[in-house]
Amino acid sequence: MAPQFIFPPNLHALEEEDDGDGRISVQNSTALSSLRLSEIEEFVKSVSFDLSDKELFCIEEQDVFDRVYSLIKGFASLPSSCRFNLVECLRSNFSVLLPNVDSLCRASQAPDDNEAPILPRVASHRNAFKIYTFFLIHVVLAEESAISSSTTTKVAASSRKKHPITSWNWESQRGRILNLIANSLEINLSLLFGSSDPDENYLSFIAKNAFLLFENAALLKDAETKDALCRIIGTCSTKYHYTSQSCASMLHLIHKYDYVISHLADAAAGAEKKYADGSLVTSLIREIGRTNPKDYVKDTVGAENIGRFLVELADRLPKLISANIGVLVPHFGGESYKIRNALVGVLGKLVAKAFKDVEGEVSSKSIRLRTKQAMLEILLERCRDVSAYTRSRVLQVWAELCEEHAISIGLWIEVASIAAGRLEDKSAIVRKSALNLLIMMLQHNPFGPQLRIASFEATLEQYKKKLNEIDPNDVSEAILDRMPSENDTSSRDGEVDDVNAGVVSKEQQDSLSDSCLPHVEDGITQNSTSVPDLGSLEQTRTLVASLEAGLRFAKCVSGTLPTLVQLMASSSATDVENTILLLMRCKQFQIDGSEACLRKMLPLVFSQDKSIYEAVENAFITIYIRKNPIETAKNLLQLAIESNIGDLASLEFIIGALVSKGDITTSMISALWDCFCFHVSGTTAEQSRGALSILCMAAKSSNGVLGSHLQDIIDIGFGRWAKVEPLLARTACLALQRLAEEDKKKLLSSNGNRVFGILDSLITGFWLPENIWYAAADKAIAAIYAIHPAPENLAAELVKKSLSSVFNCSGGDEVQNDMGSSNTDILTTIQVAKLSRFLFIASQVAMNQLVYIESCVRKIQKEKAKKEKLDVEVQKVQNNHATPHDAPRENGINAELGLAASQDAMLDTLSEKAEKEIVSSGSKKHLIGYCAPFLSKLCRNFSLMQKYPELQVSGMLALCRFMIIDAEFCNANLQLLFTVVESSPSETVRSNCTIALGDLAVRFPNLLEPWTENVYARLRDASVSVRKNAVLVLSHLILNDMMKVKGFINEMAICLEDEDERISNLAKLFFHELSKKGNNPIYNLLPDILGKLSNENLKRDSFCNIMQFLIGSIKKDKQMEALVEKLCNRFTGVTDIRQWEYISYCLSQLTFTEKGIKRLMESFKTYEHVLSEDSVMDNFKNIVNKAKKFAKPEVKSCIEEFEEKLFKYHIEKKEQEITAKNAQTHKQKLCSLENIVVAENGEDSTESTMTGNAGVIEGMVQSSCDVSTLKIELDEHSQASSEVTELEPCEDEVLSPSIHLSEVKNSSTRGRNDCKSISSRRNTRSKQR
Repeated sequence: MAPQFIFPPNLHALEEEDDGDGRISVQNSTALSSLRLSEIEEFVKSVSFDLSDKELFCIEEQDVFDRVYSLIKGFASLPSSCRFNLVECLRSNFSVLLPNVDSLCRASQAPDDNEAPILPRVASHRNAFKIYTFFLIHVVLAEESAISSSTTTKVAASSRKKHPITSWNWESQRGRILNLIANSLEINLSLLFGSSDPDENYLSFIAKNAFLLFENAALLKDAETKDALCRIIGTCSTKYHYTSQSCASMLHLIHKYDYVISHLADAAAGAEKKYADGSLVTSLIREIGRTNPKDYVKDTVGAENIGRFLVELADRLPKLISANIGVLVPHFGGESYKIRNALVGVLGKLVAKAFKDVEGEVSSKSIRLRTKQAMLEILLERCRDVSAYTRSRVLQVWAELCEEHAISIGLWIEVASIAAGRLEDKSAIVRKSALNLLIMMLQHNPFGPQLRIASFEATLEQYKKKLNEIDPNDVSEAILDRMPSENDTSSRDGEVDDVNAGVVSKEQQDSLSDSCLPHVEDGITQNSTSVPDLGSLEQTRTLVASLEAGLRFAKCVSGTLPTLVQLMASSSATDVENTILLLMRCKQFQIDGSEACLRKMLPLVFSQDKSIYEAVENAFITIYIRKNPIETAKNLLQLAIESNIGDLASLEFIIGALVSKGDITTSMISALWDCFCFHVSGTTAEQSRGALSILCMAAKSSNGVLGSHLQDIIDIGFGRWAKVEPLLARTACLALQRLAEEDKKKLLSSNGNRVFGILDSLITGFWLPENIWYAAADKAIAAIYAIHPAPENLAAELVKKSLSSVFNCSGGDEVQNDMGSSNTDILTTIQVAKLSRFLFIASQVAMNQLVYIESCVRKIQKEKAKKEKLDVEVQKVQNNHATPHDAPRENGINAELGLAASQDAMLDTLSEKAEKEIVSSGSKKHLIGYCAPFLSKLCRNFSLMQKYPELQVSGMLALCRFMIIDAEFCNANLQLLFTVVESSPSETVRSNCTIALGDLAVRFPNLLEPWTENVYARLRDASVSVRKNAVLVLSHLILNDMMKVKGFINEMAICLEDEDERISNLAKLFFHELSKKGNNPIYNLLPDILGKLSNENLKRDSFCNIMQFLIGSIKKDKQMEALVEKLCNRFTGVTDIRQWEYISYCLSQLTFTEKGIKRLMESFKTYEHVLSEDSVMDNFKNIVNKAKKFAKPEVKSCIEEFEEKLFKYHIEKKEQEITAKNAQTHKQKLCSLENIVVAENGEDSTESTMTGNAGVIEGMVQSSCDVSTLKIELDEHSQASSEVTELEPCEDEVLSPSIHLSEVKNSSTRGRNDCKSISSRRNTRSKQR
């Protein structure tokens, strides 16, 4: 009988001498390194022959054992064929041995007469079993070690291709070996090892090496190998009760390697499924639960891996985890947010999977439902977690539960309310999760395909009436109490039972593109007064409760729309993108107000963020662009009708982009023309105007859009429909402006006179309403300048006609003379409306003339550049045939003469002269030039302007336009303009003038520069519209470098706290954009803003909010560090306590780095004198507390020393301040009492009959005695030092009492006695002291 095999700690330990324990050891090891290759091959063949030819148990023979050991020891040096033969022999023998073990176990159950011969066989089988296991596992270890250290894997791969039969394909061999080991563990080993569990030595060896192989990430990628290792670990842990050791090893791997998590979870779940024993999982959970939560704070990687492992387990074994979840719940109170995130995920998995089939007894069912309810309450509570990551994760879990239909109707409203509240979370990731949750709740809502509040209210009212008819005693409170909960009316997936398909629909439209169709089935809204009869009272009650829940859900989602509008202005792109997706989903389910909110996304097409633009474009296509061209046309024209001016600009931009891309097809353009021409039945004049607006937008990208329907534009746009819809004429004028050059020529040749006649009548006629005429006349004049070959002639006629209608006269000279004079009789006889129209036409013609001149100059310059380019090309051709010296000589002559420069100068002179002739040109005035003096005098007549406010609006608007055109006229009337903009009672006038100031600053910056302060003063206007326009104008000027930002920027900063939210948001947008310019100008402006705001009469909260926002826009650490020094230096020149508080507050809002803290410490001398104030000290405490959070240990000690220094100086300065205050109080009391004494002495001297000198001396004696008495009494009660009193004596205190008493001989007895008594008291007290 061979000795017993005992697993050694390592392979080389087999060579150690036997210690007398009778175990197998290596007696004669062969060194393969000393053998030649042929000898090695022969050696392997002999071993293979013995293993194949002899019995399975030959492995325990000493000779075979030694030779096999030698081969395993030098396995890495063997040729691939030798390795293959050796492994095949060992593996085949071991695979044959396993059935023999089973047969041996069956034989052992036979009668007892065979018991004796079985025992030796059992020992042989056990030895062979162990030896084969030992050698095979070491083959795996040796080969994996060689692979990991080898760098020539490509050579091995090519060799495998050349020899597919005998090559060393290790991946397949490894999987077979490990599967064989796993199979060996799964057979009945009780007979081999004498008990149900194998010995510790064997299990320890198997488990240790299995976990060692688990550390190899490449090995786990092979599915066969991974499954075998999972089986080995699961069998050892569960079947053979090797749980505690396996649990420790698994947790060690999980903490160290993130790639083993899912595989170890598979191992644990596989063991539980195979053996119906969850002891391994239970041990793992309890071990994790027993871990100190503080340990996870230090080991963040381990915490994340443990969390992922728990979620994987909950996904695979939900019921088992739910039974042991109690040990993990305390970790919700830990500081590691990663563990809390994981536990939230675990609870989500359990709620979704662990309670699906609640069967069994009523008591167990009730317990499981209570457990589920407790989990849901924890999830609700975690929505308010301190960590944004955890709050975000909870909302994600709720979204997953929605998708799994695991939320009951009773809980649906509460979850929706929480998600709506989280939309205002300070963290972007939480807001993103909240938006996704609401999207998911809408998509999987159990209330139907449409959620209009009115529909729910109407249907609910009908079913309540039905319920009252069935059960009149039923009250509304009972209905509310019967809200569907987990265990009553909700079905397994959380939805209401489909009691009536026409009332509550289960089917949802999942496709977003299809979901926005307007013809969604409206199951709830039934115009008929009758409702379906559900039959039973209970079903009716359930449906009423469900309708009430649906109504609350619809109101909840509708209530989030104002917040969603704000989120569309967020600086976070994810906020904007997800908000747009949610609004699209709201429109799909017909949430009230969602369509109006979606239109507010249109301005985002101008966003510089490409992702935001793409989100808006995709949403626009999804909502408005349909496969049916007529539907698309109706959607677009309706959008144009309902949009404001800002939305129309955005719509024009996106329409142009879609036309360029081809998303708006020619068939859609044809459908728009059909709508405009009233070819579509039911089209109104307003819809026709909307269709033409869209076509004008499309014409910007495609010039030929309008050319095909010129006659229709003229006939419909200026025909009878224009009287029905006056804005149609304005849109038609815009269409004429957008015509292509060829279409303009075609129009002039065919209908030119007619078109200009129509435009003339529109401008000078009175057939349009007053409020529409101005907009229509504006576009009509622009259309004339766009299509007329000589627009100045027609424009002059228009001005003359308008002038004739105002003064009702025909002559030009007479009218001009009248305008030149200041005759007020004419003003009393004209109509204000006609005069307003004339001023508008004259100023509009002047502006268009200026634009026309500039366009002509550009055309000349363009033609000139084109000609020069052709000349250069011709010159190059000629140079090829001419001598090489001719061309440079000619170019040099032209350059010396400066011909090109002179031509440009001449063109500039002509353009300047033409522009100047519009309003004034010296002594010679032209048509509009005669209007200018009259207009100036008219606007200066303030009494007349106040009497006719509408005239002032037109007059000032015209004046501003003339000022924009001519610099001299502008300079002459700037004082008037600023007087009006400051004192005019009309809000419209002040707004128009404020906007004009922006244009003047662009055109004549030097003229406006002295008035910069007055421009900024518009930010303090009482009118909201004026302040808003001032913010817009100044933002444009500053951001485009047209106005100095320094000096008055504090006025813009004050607008951050404006009472109007729109102005506040515009100011925030301005500073946000300003911070992006260059090196962030706010950094340089901040000290100046701080100084000026400190002197403003601002509330403390407003000041703090302004400075907090401005400081938050500074991101660079270097700028923050420099601001520390700048702010500290401001303490030196400031004596106001309020300013100390403000400066220290700004310091506390900075983001401190180590360098910043050092600079603060170095600048201590600059602010040590302000530390006596408690409010200042509080701000410095905040700085220290923030610094401690990020500081390293070596810096933290310096910060603590700095903190002690701050407190020390604070106490000292406080004591000095108290001392100084007491001394000041003492001094004031002393002086006041001395003045009283002097006054009394003065009265005594007037009544006395003594001589003058004696009276004076007596008064001095009396005064000095009284003062000494008072000083003694005050010293007894005052805490101030006597030195302070002696350093600042009062004027009466000239001589000491002793000097008075020695020099005065004629003093009265009463005064002498008083002084003696005082002296005696003083001496007595000094002795007592």
